[in-house]
Amino acid sequence: MKSQPLNGGRALRIGLVCPYSWNSPGGVRSHIEDLALALIQRGHWVNVLAPVESPEQELPDWLTDAGVPVAVPYNGSVAKLRFGIRAMARVRKWIDVNDFDVLHVHEPLAPSVSLLACWVASGPIVATWHSSAERSRVLNASFYIAQTALEKISARIAVSESARRYLVSHVGGDAILIPNGVRVQAIAERARRTSKEPEALAFLGRIDEPRKGLEILLAAMPAVIRSVPDVHLTVVGPGDASAQIARMDKDIGQHVTFAGKLSDDQKIEALARAQVYVAPHTGGESFGIVLAEAMAAGTAVLASDLEAFSVVLQEGRAGQLFPTGDSQALANAIVALLNGPDRVQELAGAGRLRVRDFDWDTVVDQVLAVYEAVTVNGDKVTEDLRGQLVGRWMVSR
Repeated sequence: MKSQPLNGGRALRIGLVCPYSWNSPGGVRSHIEDLALALIQRGHWVNVLAPVESPEQELPDWLTDAGVPVAVPYNGSVAKLRFGIRAMARVRKWIDVNDFDVLHVHEPLAPSVSLLACWVASGPIVATWHSSAERSRVLNASFYIAQTALEKISARIAVSESARRYLVSHVGGDAILIPNGVRVQAIAERARRTSKEPEALAFLGRIDEPRKGLEILLAAMPAVIRSVPDVHLTVVGPGDASAQIARMDKDIGQHVTFAGKLSDDQKIEALARAQVYVAPHTGGESFGIVLAEAMAAGTAVLASDLEAFSVVLQEGRAGQLFPTGDSQALANAIVALLNGPDRVQELAGAGRLRVRDFDWDTVVDQVLAVYEAVTVNGDKVTEDLRGQLVGRWMVSR
């Protein structure tokens, strides 16, 4: 991979590496896709390397198949990752053929193509940490080997303060804080074409992943239904809903629809139709991209008071918070909101203002500043740049 200085204004050749299956929805995968499109729109040449579960599927011309992933326990969930000798060969070929100016790997310690890319590449490498979870058994077993890859990284980015603290405490070193980006204008435009539905709630997340908190929300529904008989909850996300449906009372089930996995446009429409988006997550979240998407769709947000969510929602000013894991408190908050349309409108308006901090037009400028630092200057990211970028979106306004 080359590391030549840029001539003024010349478009960069940028390689982005996604460790997780491109077929599986998630915040990291969405972030990488949106970053790629934002960079391309700015006139840069971009190619993304990611594992793909169906080799025969049609892929965007900016995406390269890293091979079929396998499911392994990682970061409090089951992630589909790609590792091994064949994966290493694909990574090496991808880097050699594309001659990137800068390589940007996401979750560089994930035992997948991100870590392999760090080992293989030479030249400027930028890495982004998304996770704030405790180290997995896989990472514990390979951590000291992974350190040899980390030494090659020129600049480190964290999407939240909790992700930065995870990096500092478990890995060492520091990072620039640059948040996840959201396609604010595109989401808002689609939302404007979608009508709100009275007494509507929405939940987005993998159904079979406990930390997304669906069981807490379902446990709150009986109390909500008693106070708001017309309430309806739409659950969006992959996973087998049969176990949840079997546990639900028939009377409760009439108020809940499991919509399954939806396209990005359908997901935004589901958010926009709701009066309130509910995020009852119990942990393992470093940012909460879906909160920002809901705000961009003009939907009031009600979320558990995880640190990451509290930061995004400005400690309750841009969205309402409830005690994590408390289904009764959640039920009370939902009822109060559905019976208080003025409060719902207040939260929706505050959310629209807050989400501007996460618009890709802003975020991509910050990422490009890091690229410039490691390609033009040929140096590690300086404290001056870190000071310019850090914390601006974290300030409670």
